[in-house]
Amino acid sequence: MAIMHLDIVSAEEEIFSGNVKNIIAAAMMGEVGIYPQHTPMITPLKPGEIKVITEEDEEHLFFISGGVLEVQPNIVTVLADTAIRGEDLDEAKAAESKKRAEEALADKSENIDAAKALSELAQAAAQLKMIESLRKKANK
Repeated sequence: MAIMHLDIVSAEEEIFSGNVKNIIAAAMMGEVGIYPQHTPMITPLKPGEIKVITEEDEEHLFFISGGVLEVQPNIVTVLADTAIRGEDLDEAKAAESKKRAEEALADKSENIDAAKALSELAQAAAQLKMIESLRKKANK
Protein backbone atom coordinates (compact mmCIF):
# COMPACT_ATOMS: atom_id res chain seq x y z
CA MET A 1 0.00 0.00 0.00
CA ALA A 2 1.49 3.32 -1.06
CA ILE A 3 1.29 6.13 1.47
CA MET A 4 2.79 9.56 1.98
CA HIS A 5 3.20 11.83 4.98
CA LEU A 6 0.98 14.92 5.25
CA ASP A 7 1.39 17.94 7.51
CA ILE A 8 -1.28 20.65 7.62
CA VAL A 9 0.01 23.65 9.52
CA SER A 10 -1.60 27.03 10.16
CA ALA A 11 -0.06 30.14 11.65
CA GLU A 12 -1.53 29.11 15.01
CA GLU A 13 -0.92 25.35 15.20
CA GLU A 14 -0.34 22.03 13.51
CA ILE A 15 -3.78 20.76 12.47
CA PHE A 16 -2.87 17.34 11.06
CA SER A 17 0.20 15.18 10.78
CA GLY A 18 0.05 11.61 9.59
CA ASN A 19 0.27 9.07 6.80
CA VAL A 20 -2.32 9.31 4.04
CA LYS A 21 -3.29 7.58 0.80
CA ASN A 22 -4.45 10.70 -1.03
CA ILE A 23 -5.26 14.37 -0.73
CA ILE A 24 -7.66 16.56 -2.70
CA ALA A 25 -7.13 20.31 -2.34
CA ALA A 26 -8.54 23.55 -3.76
CA ALA A 27 -5.58 25.01 -5.63
CA MET A 28 -5.74 28.32 -7.48
CA MET A 29 -5.45 26.41 -10.78
CA GLY A 30 -8.34 24.13 -9.79
CA GLU A 31 -8.86 21.09 -7.64
CA VAL A 32 -5.77 18.88 -7.42
CA GLY A 33 -5.46 15.25 -6.38
CA ILE A 34 -2.20 14.17 -4.80
CA TYR A 35 -1.13 10.54 -4.49
CA PRO A 36 2.15 8.95 -3.32
CA GLN A 37 5.07 9.56 -5.69
CA HIS A 38 3.37 12.63 -7.16
CA THR A 39 5.59 14.93 -9.17
CA PRO A 40 7.08 17.62 -6.90
CA MET A 41 5.24 20.93 -7.08
CA ILE A 42 4.36 24.05 -5.16
CA THR A 43 1.00 25.73 -5.74
CA PRO A 44 -1.03 28.44 -4.02
CA LEU A 45 -4.30 27.34 -2.41
CA LYS A 46 -7.56 29.25 -2.42
CA PRO A 47 -10.11 29.24 0.39
CA GLY A 48 -11.76 25.85 0.42
CA GLU A 49 -11.69 22.24 1.42
CA ILE A 50 -8.88 19.77 1.78
CA LYS A 51 -10.03 16.16 1.76
CA VAL A 52 -7.67 13.53 3.17
CA ILE A 53 -7.92 9.73 3.11
CA THR A 54 -5.71 8.21 5.80
CA GLU A 55 -3.91 4.89 5.53
CA GLU A 56 -6.78 3.44 7.63
CA ASP A 57 -9.28 4.62 4.95
CA GLU A 58 -10.69 7.33 7.23
CA GLU A 59 -11.80 10.55 5.55
CA HIS A 60 -10.87 13.88 7.15
CA LEU A 61 -11.99 17.29 5.92
CA PHE A 62 -10.27 20.58 6.64
CA PHE A 63 -11.13 24.14 5.70
CA ILE A 64 -8.26 26.44 4.79
CA SER A 65 -8.48 30.15 4.14
CA GLY A 66 -5.63 30.02 1.66
CA GLY A 67 -1.98 29.12 1.69
CA VAL A 68 0.56 26.98 -0.12
CA LEU A 69 0.70 23.27 -0.99
CA GLU A 70 4.16 21.74 -1.35
CA VAL A 71 4.41 18.24 -2.79
CA GLN A 72 7.48 16.00 -2.59
CA PRO A 73 7.38 12.31 -3.60
CA ASN A 74 6.58 11.06 -0.07
CA ILE A 75 5.86 14.24 1.88
CA VAL A 76 3.13 16.83 1.39
CA THR A 77 2.95 20.05 3.39
CA VAL A 78 0.06 22.49 3.53
CA LEU A 79 1.03 25.87 4.95
CA ALA A 80 -2.31 27.54 5.59
CA ASP A 81 -3.14 31.06 6.68
CA THR A 82 -5.95 29.55 8.75
CA ALA A 83 -6.94 25.88 8.97
CA ILE A 84 -10.01 24.45 10.68
CA ARG A 85 -11.12 20.84 11.02
CA GLY A 86 -14.39 20.31 9.15
CA GLU A 87 -16.29 19.32 12.28
CA ASP A 88 -15.14 22.54 14.02
CA LEU A 89 -16.65 24.93 11.45
CA ASP A 90 -19.23 27.34 12.90
CA GLU A 91 -22.12 27.97 10.49
CA ALA A 92 -23.49 30.99 12.36
CA LYS A 93 -20.06 32.63 12.48
CA ALA A 94 -19.46 31.97 8.76
CA ALA A 95 -22.91 33.35 7.83
CA GLU A 96 -22.29 36.49 9.90
CA SER A 97 -18.87 36.96 8.31
CA LYS A 98 -20.42 36.61 4.84
CA LYS A 99 -23.12 39.16 5.71
CA ARG A 100 -20.54 41.67 7.01
CA ALA A 101 -18.40 41.28 3.88
CA GLU A 102 -21.43 41.77 1.60
CA GLU A 103 -22.43 44.89 3.54
CA ALA A 104 -18.89 46.26 3.30
CA LEU A 105 -18.88 45.71 -0.46
CA ALA A 106 -22.27 47.45 -0.78
CA ASP A 107 -20.89 50.46 1.12
CA LYS A 108 -19.77 52.84 -1.61
CA SER A 109 -17.84 55.13 0.73
CA GLU A 110 -14.08 55.28 0.60
CA ASN A 111 -13.76 53.83 4.11
CA ILE A 112 -13.77 50.18 3.00
CA ASP A 113 -10.98 47.94 1.81
CA ALA A 114 -12.64 46.18 -1.14
CA ALA A 115 -9.87 43.57 -1.49
CA LYS A 116 -10.17 42.62 2.17
CA ALA A 117 -13.97 42.46 1.95
CA LEU A 118 -13.77 40.25 -1.17
CA SER A 119 -11.28 37.95 0.57
CA GLU A 120 -13.54 37.65 3.63
CA LEU A 121 -16.54 36.99 1.39
CA ALA A 122 -14.67 34.21 -0.46
CA GLN A 123 -13.62 32.58 2.81
CA ALA A 124 -17.10 32.74 4.33
CA ALA A 125 -18.72 31.38 1.15
CA ALA A 126 -16.21 28.51 1.04
CA GLN A 127 -16.89 27.68 4.70
CA LEU A 128 -20.65 27.67 4.15
CA LYS A 129 -20.23 25.46 1.08
CA MET A 130 -18.16 23.00 3.09
CA ILE A 131 -20.68 23.01 5.96
CA GLU A 132 -23.48 22.24 3.47
CA SER A 133 -21.41 19.43 1.97
CA LEU A 134 -20.78 17.96 5.43
CA ARG A 135 -24.49 18.20 6.25
CA LYS A 136 -25.47 16.34 3.07
CA LYS A 137 -22.88 13.66 3.75
CA ALA A 138 -24.14 13.18 7.32
CA ASN A 139 -27.74 12.75 6.09
CA LYS A 140 -26.86 9.90 3.70
